[in-house]
Amino acid sequence: MNLLGAAAAHQLITSQAGRVLISASASLLMCLFFSPKFIEFLRVRSFGQSIQEELDHHAAKKGTPIMGGIIILLSFAIPYICLSTRDAKSMGVFATVLACGLLGFCDDYTKASKRRSLGLRARTKMAGMILISVGLWFIATHWGHVSTSVSLRPIDAHIDLGPFFVVFVYLVVSGTSNAVNLTDGLDGLAAGCCAIAYLAYVGITFITAGYHDLELVAGCLCGGCIGFLWFNSFPASVFMGDTGSLALGGGIAALAIMTDTEFLLIIIGGLFVIEALSVIIQVFSFRVFHKRVFKMAPIHHHFAMEAWSETKIMLRFWIVAAACGAIGFTLYQHSIHGLAPH
Repeated sequence: MNLLGAAAAHQLITSQAGRVLISASASLLMCLFFSPKFIEFLRVRSFGQSIQEELDHHAAKKGTPIMGGIIILLSFAIPYICLSTRDAKSMGVFATVLACGLLGFCDDYTKASKRRSLGLRARTKMAGMILISVGLWFIATHWGHVSTSVSLRPIDAHIDLGPFFVVFVYLVVSGTSNAVNLTDGLDGLAAGCCAIAYLAYVGITFITAGYHDLELVAGCLCGGCIGFLWFNSFPASVFMGDTGSLALGGGIAALAIMTDTEFLLIIIGGLFVIEALSVIIQVFSFRVFHKRVFKMAPIHHHFAMEAWSETKIMLRFWIVAAACGAIGFTLYQHSIHGLAPH
């Protein structure tokens, strides 16, 4: 019986791994297949990037097609719909990714149509994020059976937020999506860091019982990011725009909500935290002390103005992101024996 049980467990793990590998590979290949024609379509329609005046080192990027995030969304959505069982938790992540992508698309389209670097108003974006967060909260708590208790991994402690959990969901979704958006300032930077974060979540969902469709979602998003990098790496042929950055950030946040790793996300997405903190520190220092800590924020622009090449910044930031992802996954692995998932 033990041998039969071991054989069955091995077969289950193998089938799960195969399903994730197939879905991730499908997303990657579809992204590679769709991108050339779509980039050409964007060029013909003149949906190009506008550059802020202070970003002199990015002047050569003006006119590069934006809204490349649409390619990531398509290459993610089709394999997920075809291969998943569409359970509540994975559908919550799926819906969050698409909703954040739609919000980002509206912002990108406004920028492209008006030929300026500013898109939707801040209050409009905030209203959109509130609606998306409430939707994710409803799916997670009512259909996905996610509790309102938040785990303080890796320590064995919980905080029950009760009715304030919806506010917490908003802070996680809005904070993560905006942090990824801030990171999307150099060729290949955001896509590569997101791929690493999603790979960490593939590992987290794979070693946890009951997360089978979540690992497929993470795998599809990881594959889409890697495929997009073929065209987004320096020198970029296309930018993901807010369509991609908000969608990818929203997906990471939704995975954190569904897997009860909201606090661990601070480590897994450590690179995004650094980027966001650099902006907060810069704004606070300038308003209070009238001095700038960095030459420019987010911090990747500071290193660009220090004459670091884009490739150098990208690779070193990837290394930081990989270290954060590995540490986060390790801490989760050590905590799952003492903490039960949602």
